[in-house]
Amino acid sequence: MILYDLAIELYGLAVRMVSPFNPKAEAWTKGRRDIFARMREAISPDDRVVWFHAASLGEFEQGRPLMEAFRKRYPEHKILLTFFSPSGYEVRKDYEGADYIFYLPSDTPGRVRRFLDIARPEAAVFVKYEFWKNYLTQLHSRGIPTYVVSAVFDSSQLFFRRFGGPYRKLLRLFDRLFVQNERSRELLASIGITDVTVCGDTRFDRVIQIVREAGLPDRRIVDFAGAGGLFIAGSTWPPDDDIIVSLIERYPQMRFLVAPHELGEAKISSLCERITATGASVVRFTGNDVPETLASARVMVLDTIGQLSLAYRYGSVAYIGGGFGVGIHNTLEAATFGMPIAFGPNYKRFSEAVGLIEAGAARSVSNAGEAAVWLGEMLDTPSLLEQRARAAESFVMSGEGAVDKILDYGLLRS
Repeated sequence: MILYDLAIELYGLAVRMVSPFNPKAEAWTKGRRDIFARMREAISPDDRVVWFHAASLGEFEQGRPLMEAFRKRYPEHKILLTFFSPSGYEVRKDYEGADYIFYLPSDTPGRVRRFLDIARPEAAVFVKYEFWKNYLTQLHSRGIPTYVVSAVFDSSQLFFRRFGGPYRKLLRLFDRLFVQNERSRELLASIGITDVTVCGDTRFDRVIQIVREAGLPDRRIVDFAGAGGLFIAGSTWPPDDDIIVSLIERYPQMRFLVAPHELGEAKISSLCERITATGASVVRFTGNDVPETLASARVMVLDTIGQLSLAYRYGSVAYIGGGFGVGIHNTLEAATFGMPIAFGPNYKRFSEAVGLIEAGAARSVSNAGEAAVWLGEMLDTPSLLEQRARAAESFVMSGEGAVDKILDYGLLRS
């Protein structure tokens, strides 16, 4: 594993070298600067700490209901939250549900020892993924209970390959693996990993929580949506935008809210120009100032982070991006508000997407023509739209309860 440690060091060096030219790399580097001094200043030796780690923003949202439920059940403990990615840390560094929030120091033996010496966690919880060799090894050697939650495994992963022995050893360092489905449990059993509990996906608990805590409506989006139905396209990439622009042109009776996955002046301006070329009026919405053209626009481009999950409450139909790349983004946030959903063809690794299709609430589309047929049949038959909407909401509600199953297991040793 010497090569592993060398690779971690080289990765950190490469990030530091490109940081003057790359904002994400700069944030990654700056956020880890003097991290141990800042940790010592923040964490008291008397604190009883439980450590939660999320790679990025998506994993944070997945682990959030567990952290908040843990705090209610164990109010005497402090929560330490770490992120690997700037896209998680920079958005949630002021999250009030954790007592301490830091970047995760690089997974080298020396840094790991310093991190654990300062934090002294009574338990460690990794959300979905993140199998860091040195962290897991030292947590195990110190007798600190270590868990992974909402994990999903498939046969293509290194753990299940003929040469995957070193990776399988990492899985044995967890005290318990909380997995989303029976297939994951069966795969783990096939390689001798049996400390496994099937408890579902904590994202179901999170999206249900979003509905219950939605608060008062945002009148600006309500006024924009009007009575004609609002199509919400969430976390879109360029191939998804091709489909959405086509639908905007084809269905002038609908209003559209488009939330690109990647923001930035050049990307947003280019998308707005494409929409305007269809003849549709467009407005950029940051969630702060109210554009004067809001009431007259037919398309709203959401130019802000953190607004999409609540914006879904105003929609009647949704399209989720990412399905023409490595995989679709969060479908549950839309489904929980009772909306039929479409997404691209790369969805089969996502059990919730498969489940939504089987429930009759979602459809995969490969091009603009297929998306137009999907939308058109619901606009022509409102009862079909209502049926699919109910199916989406029912599917989400049926998945509630993963958080309670994890907490009832008991994360802390007596």
